[in-house]
Amino acid sequence: MGKYLKNGNWFIDYYANGKRKREKIGSSKVLAETVLKKRKVEIAEGKFLDIKKEQKVKFEELAQMYINIHARPNKRSCHSDEYLIKTLGRFFGGKYLYEITTMAVDQFKAERAKEVSLATVNRALACLKCMFNKAIEWGKAEVNPAKKVKLFKENNIRVRYLEKEEIRKLINNATAHLKPILIVALNTGMRKGEILNLKWHDLDFKNNVIFIRQSKSGEKREVPMNPLVRRT
Repeated sequence: MGKYLKNGNWFIDYYANGKRKREKIGSSKVLAETVLKKRKVEIAEGKFLDIKKEQKVKFEELAQMYINIHARPNKRSCHSDEYLIKTLGRFFGGKYLYEITTMAVDQFKAERAKEVSLATVNRALACLKCMFNKAIEWGKAEVNPAKKVKLFKENNIRVRYLEKEEIRKLINNATAHLKPILIVALNTGMRKGEILNLKWHDLDFKNNVIFIRQSKSGEKREVPMNPLVRRT
């Protein structure tokens, strides 16, 4: 068993269950020594476990699995989920699932509440909770960091998504001028006022982005534009 420095990072090297193991710890020599001592104790007591599967899965990988396996086949509106996941990805992108802690989710909740309505934050949190529940079912994660994060109060208004059949009926029965507004709302999560205030120069068809010059929070933001919105 030992530790060594490589490219500015400390690694530990040891044998467990007859197999050689290497772990990248980081820039701290003290932490490397601490983890190595812990591994020695675990091996001696017969409690050593390999690095969990969740450490090998990044948020983007889970997001793609969630959309392909769960959202598209089963959800009420997969476009809503895809929009919410893109929002979550701006905060959690690049992180392994084990790095997403309850504190990190609380930080997301606080930061996002500065930008959008509390109801919008709640929808993102609900989506994140569902994603981690599925990750646990699929053996990709051990815990759900969003489980203990409380949603904002919304004056007892129950948030629910439209079923696919409800969406079809709503659009099919809408008047000609209302139909494009509904399609944009369902596929972007934009508010009525934001949609009605759109100008042609707010639409970037080259980069598939809608620019909201002034949201309810007073901030400028960008919304992804999917093919359905483009055709509208």
